[in-house]
Amino acid sequence: MKTLLYKNTKISYSDSGTGNAIVLLHGFLENKKMWKDYVAFFSQKYRVIAIDLLGHGESDCLGYVHEMEENANAVNEVLENLKIEKAIFLGHSMGGYVGLAFAELYPQKIQKLVLLNSTSKEDSAEKKLNRTRAIKAVKQNYVNFVSLAIANLFSENNRIRLADEIEKVKEQALKTPLQGIIASLEGMKIRKDREWLLRENRFPVLLILGKKDPVLNYEDSLSQIEDTTVELISFYDGHMSHIENKDELITVLTDFFN
Repeated sequence: MKTLLYKNTKISYSDSGTGNAIVLLHGFLENKKMWKDYVAFFSQKYRVIAIDLLGHGESDCLGYVHEMEENANAVNEVLENLKIEKAIFLGHSMGGYVGLAFAELYPQKIQKLVLLNSTSKEDSAEKKLNRTRAIKAVKQNYVNFVSLAIANLFSENNRIRLADEIEKVKEQALKTPLQGIIASLEGMKIRKDREWLLRENRFPVLLILGKKDPVLNYEDSLSQIEDTTVELISFYDGHMSHIENKDELITVLTDFFN
């Protein structure tokens, strides 16, 4: 593991392999360890950078709101430090929001972008309300909130089949500090709509969705890519395609990265 300071705040990342760079950005309540198998696979051919976003994994918190732009600037600091001028970005859920913020701030540095179980749309009024409720819930009962939040990311039919995997995800999620959780919820709540980026067509974009995603409505997600060149891959499961559809996902990513 490597670290650097961004605004006096520790950012942790891993750097494996050589070749074209791929940057992996985890989602809310996750950390860079979620990519372990993907790093092992893709670092045989690429240079793979997995970063802990603010207040997650081994990266520290920076204030009370972790805006997506702030995360994107921290990611840029890592790339500058590694002298990487251009990379393929893969962001899961919140990591996709950070990838989009990065694409707006540093468009010249993005070669391709994968939005994995993510969206370019801002939160709806209802979703913003739910984030506020989540902040209240996590303050009241941290463990309960995290456990429920993780189980609810998987499609119902996978909750028994993948029980062991879900436990591992919970274990990692419970390492996320309370401040990191709240700051990220606040940051996601105020994030900008970036649908325009998908229409601008500056670089290839791949959107990967789960048809039974309990978090992101599948039909609603389709509207953002109408009349765009965005490539769509749909899996039949939930919000955790990197676990629920692992083998198919590796195949899809291999094709897109090439």
